Amino acid sequence: MTSSLGAGGAERVATTLCNAWDKRGDSVKLISTYSGGGKPFYDIEAGVDLEFLSDIVGDNSKSFMNYIRRYFALRRTLLKTKPDVVVSFLPNVNVVSILALAFTGIPVVVCERRDPSSQPTNKFWEYGCSVLYRFADAVVVQTQNVRNTIGEIYPNLKKVVTIANPLSLELIQRQPERVDCAVRKSLLSLGRLAPEKQVEHTILTFSRIASAFSDWDLHIYGDGPMREELEVLTRELKLSSRIFFGGRTINPWQIMESSDLFVMTSRFEGFPNALLEAMCMGLPCVAYDCPSGPQDISLGGKVALLANLNNQDQLSTHLSSLMGNQELRNNLGKLARESVIERFHLNKVLNDWDNLFKGLGVKGE
Repeated sequence: MTSSLGAGGAERVATTLCNAWDKRGDSVKLISTYSGGGKPFYDIEAGVDLEFLSDIVGDNSKSFMNYIRRYFALRRTLLKTKPDVVVSFLPNVNVVSILALAFTGIPVVVCERRDPSSQPTNKFWEYGCSVLYRFADAVVVQTQNVRNTIGEIYPNLKKVVTIANPLSLELIQRQPERVDCAVRKSLLSLGRLAPEKQVEHTILTFSRIASAFSDWDLHIYGDGPMREELEVLTRELKLSSRIFFGGRTINPWQIMESSDLFVMTSRFEGFPNALLEAMCMGLPCVAYDCPSGPQDISLGGKVALLANLNNQDQLSTHLSSLMGNQELRNNLGKLARESVIERFHLNKVLNDWDNLFKGLGVKGE
């Protein structure tokens, strides 16, 4: 279960897992609890039984009574379906899932996509997590750092397991070819244009080194509340001919294929899919060492370069070293691709989930 089925990272992981379980013959139901309903952003296999709670209730309003109706509709649906296990994503869905499954005997696994120690959420849901996570049969986190600290935030957890985001087979099977003879080279930033992503750090750092690398441009893909502010900053720096805003894209992998270097300057992350997928596409990558994700994905800076959080001097040094050295870019990109495919291949992640389910007494395929 997940909230919406939009373009977010949790939604991508949920649909990737559901599609994979369906393809191997499991019976899979995917429930979206979002009151507005809508259509999935990512493709979902025909065999996956997709339901929107708003359709079941017949009301997509956000009134208190509709929330109550959707809660009871969810509980009825789960009791009727009698799943072997329920997996939920995101704090609000996790809290509701635990309540809806109370006294049913159906195991519930909640997925914490954030690093709760650094990434805030709504106070109501934060309280709900602190009270109810202890009743989940397992809490799945994405990094070892979160696993080590989550018990201090949400006490008395039964079981905490680290399972990373998977790389889809479609992405792994792509064969990226870097075109090093391109007249203009592309530094890529891809993500939501929101305060926590700190894209202004990318722009300011690029402005410091742009004159030294006159054949490079910065391409920023994504949309969000800071887009206008970032465009104004670009004009103030007189870099409108070198910095381009591509908006939201449904083809991130194609953009990665045509790029030469990836940069991420987030203040915090959960487990950044954009960084993981850029590395899988053979892109050399530079990222802030923010909590959490970049440490795990980059093997502590061995297969992608890490700059200390908010250290633009160090970020500038790393970018310059790669922008000025084609061989270094090629070698780091190749190393990155090999490393993440080995560690985050869909089949490996599915095996991690199977081991978790077996440990909870859930039957196999």
